[in-house]
Amino acid sequence: MANLVSIAKTVGSNRIVPTISIPYPLGDPNTPKEEQWKLRKHRVEVALDALAQNIEEATIFEVKI
Repeated sequence: MANLVSIAKTVGSNRIVPTISIPYPLGDPNTPKEEQWKLRKHRVEVALDALAQNIEEATIFEVKI
């Protein structure tokens, strides 16, 4: 999971899941608690799925929310 995807690619990360922002990578304090939970849960699910994928080269996994 990375805030700065370009840097993650530069340092050689092979699985990259974009996050929301630097101070709040998995949430947005300006949203209701339920919305934050939904954002966090979805990104963690994408990250877990990324770990289970068989990949050959660096891959950026899409986060749809």
